[in-house]
Amino acid sequence: MTISSRFRSVAVAAIAAAGVSIASAAHADSGTIRFSVYKAAFFIGGSGGDGTLTFHGKRYPISVGGVSGGLAFGASKTYFQGRVSHIRRASDVTGVYGAAGGGGALGKGAQVIVMTNDKGAQLELTGRQVGLQVNADLSGISIALKR
Repeated sequence: MTISSRFRSVAVAAIAAAGVSIASAAHADSGTIRFSVYKAAFFIGGSGGDGTLTFHGKRYPISVGGVSGGLAFGASKTYFQGRVSHIRRASDVTGVYGAAGGGGALGKGAQVIVMTNDKGAQLELTGRQVGLQVNADLSGISIALKR
């Protein structure tokens, strides 16, 4: 039995498309990131901070900012560190990251979060929080490379 040329063409195209997606995922890389964020809120909150992305042995200074809304009040500073994955170059880490969550800290507290930006970069962060902050809100952060 012979395979029709139309079926063969479709099969070759499907295999090629799968190969391209696997190759692009294989070329994505990861790095480490650490930053601190100051946050203050009374229902509407703001945050800002800075840190460092380490990618391919080079350090890139970053700035972090964001807003939040919902049931939130207090002030805190959080130190985050972790891994950023699915990036091909340092600039892939820039963008807006969103996350929904709730938590709180009185004195020292722990934070754990995973977020993704529109370029597919994924942050897997752990952190420790100092201050008085109670929240049940939707939050987002923006990361930019400093020049």
